[in-house]
Amino acid sequence: MVRGKSVIKIAMAIFTASQISRQYIYCLALDFVNFASATDIVHYPPKLTNLNNLTFVLNGICTPGIFNSSITPDFEYGMYNWCNMPHVRAREYQTPSSAYTLKYIEIIQRHHKRTPYASNTFFKEDIPWDCTGEGPVYYGKGTVGVTDDPTVIQWSAYTNSQNPFTNSVGPGFVGSNCAFPQITTGGLNDSYTHGADLRAVYTERLNLSTKADPNTFKIRVTSNPITSQVSGGLLKGLFPDSSDVAALIQADAFDSLTASYSCPAAKSIFTAYTTDSSNWTEHLVNAAGIYEELDEVSGIAADDTAGWHTSFDHYYDNLSAKQCDSKPLPCSVNDTFLCVTQPLADTVFRLGNYEYSYYYRDAYNSTLFSALSYGAWVLELVGHLKEQVEGTSDVKYFHNVAHDGSLSPLLGILQISEMVWPGMGSEIVFELYEKNSNSISNFFLRVLWGGQPMQTSLPFGTNSGGLLDMIPVEDFFEYVHNTIGTGPELFAACQK
Repeated sequence: MVRGKSVIKIAMAIFTASQISRQYIYCLALDFVNFASATDIVHYPPKLTNLNNLTFVLNGICTPGIFNSSITPDFEYGMYNWCNMPHVRAREYQTPSSAYTLKYIEIIQRHHKRTPYASNTFFKEDIPWDCTGEGPVYYGKGTVGVTDDPTVIQWSAYTNSQNPFTNSVGPGFVGSNCAFPQITTGGLNDSYTHGADLRAVYTERLNLSTKADPNTFKIRVTSNPITSQVSGGLLKGLFPDSSDVAALIQADAFDSLTASYSCPAAKSIFTAYTTDSSNWTEHLVNAAGIYEELDEVSGIAADDTAGWHTSFDHYYDNLSAKQCDSKPLPCSVNDTFLCVTQPLADTVFRLGNYEYSYYYRDAYNSTLFSALSYGAWVLELVGHLKEQVEGTSDVKYFHNVAHDGSLSPLLGILQISEMVWPGMGSEIVFELYEKNSNSISNFFLRVLWGGQPMQTSLPFGTNSGGLLDMIPVEDFFEYVHNTIGTGPELFAACQK
């Protein structure tokens, strides 16, 4: 469990080249024996591949997946697609033995593709981004009379030259009527398809209706509107006859889904192995030439204070959002012949995945950080699973729509063997099965990532090889208890 001090434990993970997932077909991975240590909890290090090999990341010539389309060919489905990550589909779904009965699923996914965040746009972009006819919908709704069917209000961003403060911030995409961010039309289509694919797999297995039943189905969102935008598309595909569904949401002060609850200890640990660590700053120093090329196009100052040079997050979001929406890579507004090339963008994408692997798996205190920062949501998950085991809940399906900052620490807690930056629509599925044997009921857990059983570095799982495929649910409960502890213990650890 999470505590302030304890002995240091050593864990070793050995993997073979045959275990490399074909999802990295664009960048074939190379495996090595990998060692790491962690305090408080056992950190089982990830495989060492081209994803977290800094030499390859800086000097490689390939992209770590698809970054320019939501479509992944069927024969390659399962590979990394930043624009639309692989999820559960009937075509690839592996049905367990008939001895197992599916009792409950809990899904947590990242939202689908969107416009970039305003903080990730250049001061002045060289292309337009038009959102006419698409955008966020906001209005109140009551229960009786006219309040039950109000006029739909859809936002459309605009500027007015008479407002003297308009030019005090960069125009970004000049004259755009988009929100930054908002889910794009393509992202809504992907959301619908995602929901329809889930329906095709789970309708019969869970006896789902065409309408969402609030007694057996729950959906949860964060306070960021893009999660509700995705939910609208997802639910249209998942429950096609539903037009009105209540989404659960927690207050920002303690929201576990977006991990916005206060945990000073987690922040201190994260700072220690990033900003304050040469293990982190090494790649930024070595990428100085890459930053120089990017800055020449964007106009971002080398000494900016907005975080453009403390990680590749800003450039990654800017470039990937454009390419996922079939827009060109940017050129300088001062020199239209000076542009970001595809090889340069690919390097940014490799660096982004390298950073997320370091954040959540490679740094030896990353498991501790993830346990503190996302432990509250995992404790809620365990509570839901225990209710099913005890037979005290009628809910069959719980769906969470969240962010990369939600899935990443969860992958860290699960100690996935190959960490990537969770792309648009990334999905983790927890399937709880009951097996009847000699009149004794047993419950087993299967965890799916990209639609397939998740490979982790944990010492348990199928054949003790870390594959989370039909493991006794008690093993998962014990791991969570040892890693996160109880609610009061987690709360106290966060305050240290």
